Amino acid sequence: MFPVAIGLNHRTAPVEIRERMSFHPSQMLKALQELKECPGIQGAVILSTCNRTEVYAATMDVETGISSIKDFFSSHHGIEEKILEQYLYSHTLYDAVRHLFRVVSGLDSLVRGETQILGQVSNAYQQASDAGVTNKVINVFFQTALAVGKRVRTDTMIDQHPVSISYTAVELAKQQFGELQGKGILILGAGEMSTLTVKHLVSAGATTVLVSNRSYDKAVLLAQECAGRAVRLDDVDQYLAEVDIVISATASKHFVLMPERMQEIMKIRKNRPILLIDIAVPRDIHPEVGNIPEITLFDIDDLRGVVDRHHQERELAAIKAEKIIDEEMELFLKWHNTQSVVPTILALQKKGEQIRDLQVERALEHFSGLTPKQEKVIRSMANSIVNHLLHIPIINLKEYANTSQGHLYAEVFQNIFDLNVGEEGARRNMTKKRHAQGCHRRAE
Repeated sequence: MFPVAIGLNHRTAPVEIRERMSFHPSQMLKALQELKECPGIQGAVILSTCNRTEVYAATMDVETGISSIKDFFSSHHGIEEKILEQYLYSHTLYDAVRHLFRVVSGLDSLVRGETQILGQVSNAYQQASDAGVTNKVINVFFQTALAVGKRVRTDTMIDQHPVSISYTAVELAKQQFGELQGKGILILGAGEMSTLTVKHLVSAGATTVLVSNRSYDKAVLLAQECAGRAVRLDDVDQYLAEVDIVISATASKHFVLMPERMQEIMKIRKNRPILLIDIAVPRDIHPEVGNIPEITLFDIDDLRGVVDRHHQERELAAIKAEKIIDEEMELFLKWHNTQSVVPTILALQKKGEQIRDLQVERALEHFSGLTPKQEKVIRSMANSIVNHLLHIPIINLKEYANTSQGHLYAEVFQNIFDLNVGEEGARRNMTKKRHAQGCHRRAE
């Protein structure tokens, strides 16, 4: 049974297509059940976020599985398949495994190393599991992937380096004050940058946020997003004398905070320290404000320097992450390849047991008066002979399964021992054989 991944993301599809292709949480259970009923799908997970929609499935027939998923996308979202084709990507077999490992590690995200995707993949897998549409391959696939995502973050610290101006501003505030809960924070401005900053502040645990803007109505709307409070621009000096942190991102063409004004405010504060973070362009805070005792000032260039350094650190961490993925891929592939010869091994063991039982019964017919203990010794000896005889061939077959010729060894075993592996085992070997031939042709 083989994994496949079909979908689209922020690189392959514009937002209007991603919106149409997304699955609302209320639709997910029904969608998963419909997907599981599609031809060739033995297990499945749907991952739907603002930046990607993907189906991960386990199938005995890769071509049928891919066709079914594309048909499912088309019919469920009402988009013609020929239109979808230009946005969709398909990853089959081991490429699908690597893709999910990279997705869950944040290496395929809009922002490298972002942490949200790990939880989103975990939720998607949990939904599929609760819906009863996963199987053994999907379970091992996703449980391994989630462990890989956690290992990447633990070993590389890739998510410890902020790579956006607004997020970096909040991180600087945390570095200066530790926990933000209970700290007085004043946001000057209510535009896009201020909105992003407020979201990061809330995520960081800030509870006391004031918002001031030239348009008081806009300040009210933004304050509502963080359970904060809007204050009028004319009253800002009063709050500058009280808060601990000021993050300024107005659209003013001139400096909003001048040295003389801040010197008077610091007198009212009795020189209690204050952190000023200016993320506006043009700047809101005169650079000489930073020379006033007990004022710490960061401007947009300071933050960009941090962001650039963090970008470099994330790139280095991403290189380490790819090496981790290579290691984990090898372990997963060894497990998956071994699964491909399981039907052959089971058939071989079954045949050995049948021969053992037949010969033991024939032998016992020639003996009379055996005690139960003596009969048990004979059966145990026969069982031991069969197990010892099959042990080395089975171990070797598992090793051969991890080579490009694994399917051939399985077929040889089946022919030599005249094994009946069943329809599923035959399909498994044929699919693996076609894949191996395809890989060989690509290598040429």
